[in-house]
Amino acid sequence: KAIRRARAGIKDPRHPIGNFIFLGPTGVGKTELVRALAEFMFGSEDALIRLDMSEFMERHTVARLVGAPPGYVGYEEGGQLTEAVRRKSYCTILLDEIEKAHPDVFNILLQIFDDGHLTDAKGRRVDFRNSIIVMTSNIGAELIRKGTTIGFTSHTDEAKTQQLAYEKMKEKLLGELKKTFRPEFLNRVDGVVVFHALTKEHIRKIVDLMLAKVAQQLVEKGIKLEATDAARDFLGEKGYDEVFGARPLRRVIQDMVEDKLSESLLCGQFQSGDTAVVDLEGEEIVIRPATVGALLGDDKS
Repeated sequence: KAIRRARAGIKDPRHPIGNFIFLGPTGVGKTELVRALAEFMFGSEDALIRLDMSEFMERHTVARLVGAPPGYVGYEEGGQLTEAVRRKSYCTILLDEIEKAHPDVFNILLQIFDDGHLTDAKGRRVDFRNSIIVMTSNIGAELIRKGTTIGFTSHTDEAKTQQLAYEKMKEKLLGELKKTFRPEFLNRVDGVVVFHALTKEHIRKIVDLMLAKVAQQLVEKGIKLEATDAARDFLGEKGYDEVFGARPLRRVIQDMVEDKLSESLLCGQFQSGDTAVVDLEGEEIVIRPATVGALLGDDKS
């Protein structure tokens, strides 16, 4: 709703466009959504400013957000947050693992939420009114994993289980947030978004998105890329981890698809106009010309 108000031009001009908390286990797509939000709102992923809040756990590190005081090391460099926003005021700010930040960090955030600006160590006023602030947290991650898991059940059972558990799970998570953050902070947050644990269907879609990116890189070479259902399922199973979610999938696609595809291209196996098929042979991913896949009766998509 906050994003819609901003797009419609009726947001409160004194505050940032919106500030949100994203809750969910590692590797479920919180950061990817923030990147997509930056591109959607500001035209480029370069509009994303990312800070790891585990670097601001101690009181003396908090000053790095707005800059070191005069006479201290780093004064000329400016603050990590204020300097980035000063140079790029139309931006999405990602504060990763916000629960690890020192309590003084929240005083700074409250000022941004209320006033829409900060004054850095050099006395310069930095405008946050054209920014979106997203804070990610792993609070309640185990609860989310228990509520919705990667189980290979039927689509109907899977959807039903998620729907029944989601509202109850979100209510418990909000309770956990109240134990962690001060009421005056939570009251100024525009929305809390709870991410489900990934399902088999989600993993399959992520595989398709990653393969689509590889295919896009081949367009200028005039080569098409397709993948069989068996190959996509295999990549999804190898790329998912109960602890890290879909994070290992990037490495799996790189090792099993991109590296083998690179070897095939360097060997001249594919020319402009050809179609390369990602297929499964036993327990191994192979890259073969489309004609070979067709002879074997593979199902491509």
